[in-house]
Amino acid sequence: MMYTQSMQETTFEKERERSLLGHTFVIGIDEAGRGPLAGSVVAAAVTLKNQNFGSFGSKASKFGNQDDTKTWSLVRDSKKLSEKQREKMFDFIQEHFYVGVGIINAETIDRVNILQATFLAMKSALSELLRKYKSIHETNGRLNDVYILVDGNQKIPNCSYQQEAVIGGDGIVKSIAAASIIAKVTRDRMVVEYDKQYPGYGFAQHKGYGTKMHMDALRRLGPSPIHRMSFRPVPLALPENVNKRFANVLKRRKS
Repeated sequence: MMYTQSMQETTFEKERERSLLGHTFVIGIDEAGRGPLAGSVVAAAVTLKNQNFGSFGSKASKFGNQDDTKTWSLVRDSKKLSEKQREKMFDFIQEHFYVGVGIINAETIDRVNILQATFLAMKSALSELLRKYKSIHETNGRLNDVYILVDGNQKIPNCSYQQEAVIGGDGIVKSIAAASIIAKVTRDRMVVEYDKQYPGYGFAQHKGYGTKMHMDALRRLGPSPIHRMSFRPVPLALPENVNKRFANVLKRRKS
């Protein structure tokens, strides 16, 4: 089943729909960092602590008092928020959702490709979320009635839980939007640390994307240990002598 974007604001409509069909845990999953030339890909899985979605009203604009409404309205696609707003919402989401995060590094990305690495990050995030929930509620065994809403046009392969791919889900489904914020903030914080470890590339500014600043730094400094060797723009930016050494590193990563 596919669900495509038809609304301008995120709501809990999809979560409510699945809850009414008997799913106890409705989980939103999204990722950050598929496109950059360096760093890890990060995924987040979230589920609302209070699964009574009916208490939020039929639209995102009905969350209680005016301050609540304003804050909940910011649980939307992370790309549509400023960095300051994302940081604020990160704490808000941690308060209201159970959260799991999965991180897959550049070496694994090069070995299995970015799509498969993204799926691995999503599975890791889901596993952490379920472990955290079981620990908090002191329960063992498999959780039944789980339903996953995953952003994009592909379901997570080899996942035993029911799931649905939601195209443009971070702009429609509030749980997916919440996951997008957690993933984005987590990765951005990691990249700021990369900038300290590998100065000169400007990671804190461009977050690993292929900006002019980044490409100029690559030509000047060569690749860092967190660069994705399999991403074509990276070797293309390097001088021939550096590129040969770079190719050997990629070969080792893939073996």
